[in-house]
Amino acid sequence: MSGTLQICDTTLRDGNHAVGHQLGAEDISVYARAAESAGVDVVEVGHGNGLGASSIQVGIAAISDAEMLRAAKAELRHSRLGVLSIPGFASVERDLKPALDCGVDEVRVGAHCTEADVTRQQITMLRAMGVTVKGLLLMSHMASAKKLVEQAQLMQDYGAEAVVLMDSAGAYTPQKVREKVGELVDKLDIAIGFHAHNNLGLSVINSMTAMRAGATIVDVTARGFGAGAGNAPVELVAANLHVEQARTRIRLFGALDAADTAEERFVKHVPTNDSVTIASGIAGVFSGFAAPVRRAARRFGVDPREILLELGERRVVAGQEDTIIEVAMRLAAERAPGDLPHGSADHI
Repeated sequence: MSGTLQICDTTLRDGNHAVGHQLGAEDISVYARAAESAGVDVVEVGHGNGLGASSIQVGIAAISDAEMLRAAKAELRHSRLGVLSIPGFASVERDLKPALDCGVDEVRVGAHCTEADVTRQQITMLRAMGVTVKGLLLMSHMASAKKLVEQAQLMQDYGAEAVVLMDSAGAYTPQKVREKVGELVDKLDIAIGFHAHNNLGLSVINSMTAMRAGATIVDVTARGFGAGAGNAPVELVAANLHVEQARTRIRLFGALDAADTAEERFVKHVPTNDSVTIASGIAGVFSGFAAPVRRAARRFGVDPREILLELGERRVVAGQEDTIIEVAMRLAAERAPGDLPHGSADHI
């Protein structure tokens, strides 16, 4: 590892997926205070899908974007307040500008890993305003290293000060992390980051591998609190950084305390690996699909793993949630009367 590592704590954004986007103002205040004490560099806050995403389709948040951001900002002194903006969910006038008025310090603009061009308007506008802005390439396991470099270079050209590879499906292996992160570090002039999910149980080793490959930004959540099988736990990443004596602002005991605080406050079920989230990682399906896939499997009496594997074959991405029902209905229609779906009932 070289250079000072930046830790981005997404507990209050990615973690919102794990509670149906129901984190309240007091939850946010309490955890933001703990994250500040832990010394994380950025505290990312919002609906699981970012600014402007609260909706029937992907989940209605308990409180507004502005309420979430104000609650967190009041607790931060040295940690920066961050938000996620995905064009299509977030618009400049309705969402981004009001967020900046709430004291947001940096915006991460995300797009599917082959569609970086849709971030141009927001990145260029934010940079013209003097806002710190980073690009996110979602579902990055779906693109080759060469394609990711091409897309990341577009974000760099637009003005992004960093590009983060999102392992949205928890599908990466350490070998792929080394290959893809290393290629971006070699080819780009800006910082590179990595956002891990734990579907295959590799979130911590993948995060550490990314750092060794040259990434200087890593995303974490308390207790791995996030979509699907969860993310790289801040407490475990901090522990490994402590053992390796890496240069970072994060404090080990502060990270351990923050994770304890989150579990006491709102992590009712620590994310773990089960047959559904493992199948999701193998299939390379967005981690946020785990809950709707389970619901569809129960509704139509089919195996959720079969749904996930077909979604993976179709290369379905976030925003195509309607396909889950379509696949579940087809599987139900194809099953012979009286057949029991593998992995149904108690395992769904």
